[in-house]
Amino acid sequence: MISLKKFLFKAGSLEHLPGDVRLSLEKWRASKPPELDEVHFHTRYIVIDIVTSGTKPESDRLLSIAATCVRQGVIVPEDSLFIDLTSLEQHQAATEEGLEQGAAVDRQLMAFLQFAAKAPLVTYHVSYVGGFLQQLFKERLGVDFQPQWVDMAWLLPAMFAEKSHSIMPLDQWLDAFGFASGVGRRDAMDNTLMLARLFQMLLVRAADKDVDTALRLVEESRASSFLRRTH
Repeated sequence: MISLKKFLFKAGSLEHLPGDVRLSLEKWRASKPPELDEVHFHTRYIVIDIVTSGTKPESDRLLSIAATCVRQGVIVPEDSLFIDLTSLEQHQAATEEGLEQGAAVDRQLMAFLQFAAKAPLVTYHVSYVGGFLQQLFKERLGVDFQPQWVDMAWLLPAMFAEKSHSIMPLDQWLDAFGFASGVGRRDAMDNTLMLARLFQMLLVRAADKDVDTALRLVEESRASSFLRRTH
């Protein structure tokens, strides 16, 4: 049986994309990103988490994406998005059903790009989350996905050194701030909302340290990651 992946994506062709997705993709490519020199209160941040089958983007699968918005310092649950990608794995054969399912996934990924609208993305461990997203968007939509990232894994110890000087698991940060992390594994949307609550606190501390715009926060995230990786 022919692999759907090989059938659709050989030679990097994007001819498989439905017409409406190609049109939306052209509009998205032409759209301007938001200004990053605005203060946090005026910036729309997208907090994101993913579920995967493993830790290696080149060999493991991305199973779901959950995202929610933080705007004017407030979590906006109605401005959220969840994408279930497990159906893609259930239809790997080059059948009519598989092609329809692939088109449905492409529309969902396009919906994510429109939802994010090139806003800064916030997550925990950019190398992991960004790696899987970059692989999938390149493979399905031909997009070199390079958003402006804010990595809380590196920024939290940089901003809250009195709680920890080093990288630690997310649940330990939740405990450190008195958030009930619960028992057992949370789903992606629950995890995203927890990240958003931590991010609200991080924004307040960042502003106190004169990291008061989205651009400065992105730069601080990159600097924290670089310094801690090289020292």
